Amino acid sequence: MAAAAPPPPPTPTPTPANTLPETPIGNPLFVRIRLADKDDVPHLHKLIHQMAVFERLTHLFSATEDSLSSTLFNSPPFQSFTVLILEVSQTPFSPDQHHNNPIYPPIIRIVNLDLPINDPETEVFRSSRDGVVVAGFVLFFPNYSTFLAKPGFYVEDLYVRDCYRRRGFGKMLLTAVASKAVKMGYGRVEWCVLDWNLNAIRFYEEMGAEVFQEWRICRLTGESLQALGGN
Repeated sequence: MAAAAPPPPPTPTPTPANTLPETPIGNPLFVRIRLADKDDVPHLHKLIHQMAVFERLTHLFSATEDSLSSTLFNSPPFQSFTVLILEVSQTPFSPDQHHNNPIYPPIIRIVNLDLPINDPETEVFRSSRDGVVVAGFVLFFPNYSTFLAKPGFYVEDLYVRDCYRRRGFGKMLLTAVASKAVKMGYGRVEWCVLDWNLNAIRFYEEMGAEVFQEWRICRLTGESLQALGGN
């Protein structure tokens, strides 16, 4: 009888997802998702305007830095309007840059790129506090499903600047919202997408989202809102 083969060597313990390699290969880009605050309003305003240009909706854009600052940050995060900021850096984030918030500890990842990203607006979106660059954001707030009898999150805006697209950063932002919804026991996350934005539709479907063709957005605003609600 042949001797039994020796047991295989033990499998190495996998590295936790949040652990960054000491010597990244290729062109590493360090990525952080954190809670926004009022200091981020100037960059948020620029990002929202860029999004309006991309969506061909600048005729509807009237937000100012003052109006954003006075309306976005008046309630605790995740109980009302919440903004997560996507930041990138060519070097690891130093400990004093992590904005350690006990309500939402920042998510830190590293992405190894084949080529470095050429960002023509680096200085426009560079943070004055720590020198990192703002690359995108997601804004969401609680809603409620009577059919599920559970709260959920509605994503009002998800935006990644052009030179950072198609690198998984949009998925990181949406995953951050979905993870928070799961942790809070919420029933769903939902949002809208423009019907001509086929790339976005494919992106969402690949993530497992169902795109409802039979639903339409109904909106009261401006004079119509005043006419109905002002009496």
